[in-house]
Amino acid sequence: MNKTYTTYKHLAIFQGKPLFSEKLHVGRPNIGSKSLLFERLQDILERRWLTNDGPYVREMESEISRLIGVKHCIAVNNATIGLEIAARSLDLKGEVIVPSFTFIATAHALQWLGIKPIFCDVYPKTHNIDPRKVESLISEKTTGIVGVHLWGRPCEIDALTEIAHKHNLKLLFDAAHAFGCSFKGRMLGNFGDVEVYSFHATKFLNSFEGGAIVTNDDRIAEKARALINFGYDSSDNIAFAGTNGKMSEISAAMGLTGLASLNEFISVNSLNHQTYVEELADVPGVNVIRYNEDERNNYQYIILEIDEEKCGLTRDNLMRILQNENVLARRYFHPGCHRAEPYASDEFYNNLYLPETERLSASVLALPNGTAVSEVEIKVICQIIRVSVTYAKEIINFLS
Repeated sequence: MNKTYTTYKHLAIFQGKPLFSEKLHVGRPNIGSKSLLFERLQDILERRWLTNDGPYVREMESEISRLIGVKHCIAVNNATIGLEIAARSLDLKGEVIVPSFTFIATAHALQWLGIKPIFCDVYPKTHNIDPRKVESLISEKTTGIVGVHLWGRPCEIDALTEIAHKHNLKLLFDAAHAFGCSFKGRMLGNFGDVEVYSFHATKFLNSFEGGAIVTNDDRIAEKARALINFGYDSSDNIAFAGTNGKMSEISAAMGLTGLASLNEFISVNSLNHQTYVEELADVPGVNVIRYNEDERNNYQYIILEIDEEKCGLTRDNLMRILQNENVLARRYFHPGCHRAEPYASDEFYNNLYLPETERLSASVLALPNGTAVSEVEIKVICQIIRVSVTYAKEIINFLS
């Protein structure tokens, strides 16, 4: 650091070098034990078994099944493929209801399969799909509902399950954010017909790149496992058109290394989240989302909701200030899926207005978390935000 924030009131942020000499990223990977990882990589090279349902993939699947308490885990090369495989395993077609306030892959996975995403608004308190609005979107073409456990906070699972049963629809959960999280004491991954995790490098548990399909349904698991291997349902029988969705041994080695440090990752994330909450508690217009402490959480996401009227800055103003100091805060998710291509240019969505999605897309900001950020750095990030709000008028004048 090259200056203290006592000088910030003079708009030091826009003068000289950034406060942080190295960039602090949202989603910077957790690594775990390098020595354990290197041992596994050496073993992989000696075995010369690099992919195709190798021993580390099977071990990772088994360990996840045990941790989550789910019957089947099918490791995949990324969560987007996982969503596509899950959708095909459920025989989804026609129209599927999905929140617009989510990462674009949730919608694209459906679009790639020729399924039309029907975008639904979200509940303002949870940022998750609003069951009260889902039922009005059901048509004769609807075959399923996709709920997203955003920030690892569970959807209103009971309400969505009731709607799905009532209308004979399939229920898929995008649990990309939710590994290690629970609902009513039961681990996410056990709900709906099938759920999909992400182990992308930005997730708190990563396998470099990867994901997993989890389900308690034998038929779905059998079909998903064939679909990730070109449609082979046995060693030499092709049952249908599949794809190559298999996880490699190297990815599984990284996943297993992370699983060995899972409690450490969660502990660090929890302490970081608490520091953010405490440091920003008295900053007007800056609200840190909270987690239900009665449930298990991974605390991966540090999410702020910025109220421009109360803090005097827009979300984008604050993001620019932070990025100028090498704090690479990010807008999640901007814009909502219905405002992104190819949907924005589709006449079908032209008149779609989702007020809560629009509001959150303009107000949500994600901050750095994980083992790569220290408590001292977090306190400085919070000081930047606090002083920015205090001198908001000066900063706005400068920006304009």
